[in-house]
Order: sequence, then structure tokens, then C-alpha cells
Amino acid sequence: MANQTDDLYFRQLLSGRDFAKSDEVAIQMRNFSYLIGDPQSRRCVVVDPAYAPNDLTQIAADDGYEIEAVLITHYHADHCGGRMMGMNLPGIAEVLDEMNVPIVINRQELEWVMKTTGLGKESFRLVDGGDKVQIGDVSVTMLHTPGHTPGSQCFLVRGRLVSGDTLFLDGCGRTDLPGGNPEELYRSLSSLAALPNDTDLYPGHDYSHRPHALLDDVKQHNVVFRAETLADWVRLFG
Repeated sequence: MANQTDDLYFRQLLSGRDFAKSDEVAIQMRNFSYLIGDPQSRRCVVVDPAYAPNDLTQIAADDGYEIEAVLITHYHADHCGGRMMGMNLPGIAEVLDEMNVPIVINRQELEWVMKTTGLGKESFRLVDGGDKVQIGDVSVTMLHTPGHTPGSQCFLVRGRLVSGDTLFLDGCGRTDLPGGNPEELYRSLSSLAALPNDTDLYPGHDYSHRPHALLDDVKQHNVVFRAETLADWVRLFG
């Protein structure tokens, strides 16, 4: 799905439909990947290139863009590739086989991504919440949103929030997997809820009847925002 303006290149791509079309795991998991770039310099980043990274780089090339970095929301293999449930999914390791670009992760996620992908520390550019990645004239802000995993991060760019598995249009990321923490996720969701209501939310999976929605609508209809206190949240979702 393309959502492009004169000053922003932004594509939301669904696994099993837009790329990795013959991959049964990709079809079942329904991951979103993203291309974000600057129309003037024709350079972009790719977000969470799992399953068929070459498909994603080819889509960017077909659009006339060159990938200069990879942004990873969190360490799970359906987002960055690597080992998952006895499978080995293509991802950032295969990207690095084709091009020398930085893999941008939150520093709290390093040991987890290394374990999942088998890559060494030298492959990664470590960032903190509030740091920015510049693509030509386009600036992407890193938001550290732990809870689903210790180093989960979201990406804010010109009124669009790529939220990974921290927040979906309906529901949020699990906290019962290694590194999950329900109290941290509550605080992360609270920080996202404080963003402007007209922020357009783009999640990490296609779990709803819409591919994206305004944050104001998500806050009104998503059950995870019904808990008013941390104690209520832990009782309902922890």
C-alpha cells in the first residue's frame, strides 16, 4: 500500500501479498514491512525486512529508491529474520549479504537480535529513544517502547507512527514471550497515547480490517486503552 506525498515516500507492504507471495509462513503471519524515504534524494530505509528481503529491495529499486539503512522494531524472527519455532527465516542477514548498510536497533535489543539472527555486534547501529535517523530531508524519530521485548521501538515520521508489535489497531503485543514485561508495555502504550490524536498508526501485523488508522480512533476502540491504572492493566492483560 502506497501513501506518498511530495516530501515523503512511504509504502506499507504486507507479507504474503506484496512480497514473499509463495511463503506459507509469511501468508499466515501477515507481517507489515515498510519503505520510508526522501523523494528528492531517492534514498530510503526498509523496516522489518523478513521472509523475502530481496523482494523488498526490488520494490524499492522499481520505485527508483536506494536503500541506505534497515530499521528493526524488535528481535522476533518474523520481523528481522533468524530462528523461530524450528525454522530459519530470511531477514537482515540476507540483506547484509547483498549490501553494506547499517541495521538500526535499540541498544536494549542487541543481545536478543544477535541470538536470533546469529549476527555480530558490528552489524548493528545502536540507538536510544529520541534518536533520529536522517534520510535526505526526512527525519525518522526512534521511540523506545519496551514491554513486548526489552528494546522494542517505534518510528515516528511526519505524523505517521510505525508501531511494530507494541501497538496494533486492535490489541497490543504479547508479554509472555522471553523479554516481555506487562508493566513496561503499559507505560509504553501510555506514552504512545500521548502523541497527537491525528497521528496515523501503522502496525507490525495486519490483524484488523484496516491497514492503518488515526491514533484518536485507536484509543477510542482498542480495548488495551480501557485500563486507567497500572493495577487495572496488570489484572486485565498481565
